[in-house]
Amino acid sequence: MIRVAIADDHAVVRRGLEQLLDAEDDIEVVGTARDGEEAVALLSSVAPDVFLMDLSMPGVDGIEATRRIVAAAPSVHVVVLTSFVDQKRILEALDAGAAGYILKDADAREVSAAVRAASTGGSPLDPKVARVLLDAKRTARADDMRLSAREVEVLRLVGKGLANKNIARRLGIAERTVKAHLTSVFQAIGVADRTQAALWASEHLAPEDPS
Repeated sequence: MIRVAIADDHAVVRRGLEQLLDAEDDIEVVGTARDGEEAVALLSSVAPDVFLMDLSMPGVDGIEATRRIVAAAPSVHVVVLTSFVDQKRILEALDAGAAGYILKDADAREVSAAVRAASTGGSPLDPKVARVLLDAKRTARADDMRLSAREVEVLRLVGKGLANKNIARRLGIAERTVKAHLTSVFQAIGVADRTQAALWASEHLAPEDPS
C-alpha cells in the first residue's frame, strides 16, 4: 500500500484528491495539510511514501516545504501538483528535491499514475513541464557556449536558411559583421559550415517567444 500525504491550502482540492486516491486499491491517504508548515509536521506522525505538494500556500510555501521534507526524510518522494507551469517555479521545485511535477488539469488516472511512479523512484512529469525543461536545457547549452545575444540572433537566422545579406538587412548590421559573428559562432559551437550550424541551432536553441 502506497502511503500518500497531501498539502494544499484549498479544502475542496484536498478533499477531492483524498477521495480520488482512496478509491485506488493500492493507495492510502494518511494525512493532509493546509500549508507547508503543517506538511513538514506531518512527517513524524504519518510517515508517507509520497507527498503531493501544492506550491502556492500561505506561510511556508510548497518549495520551502519540499526542501525541508527532503532534508528531514530523504525516502519521501515529493510530487508537486500545481497550476504553475513557468520555468522558474519548475526549476525551483526540482532543485528543492521534488521527484515529480504534474499539473492540476491532470485527470484522475494521471494523478494516480504519478503517485505510483514516484513511489518506485520514478520522476513523473507533465508533458508541458517536460517541454519547459527541454527548452531550458537547450537555452542553457547555448549559454554554455558563451554566445552573445547578437550571435544567437545570427545563428537563429542561419537556422531559418537566410543568407548573410538577408541576415544583415534583418538585423540592421553590415554583411561583414554577420560574417564575423558567424566565424565566432562556428568556433564556439564546433561546426565547420552553415549547414552544420543550422542543424545545431534546431537542436539547441529554444523556440523564439511568439510574444
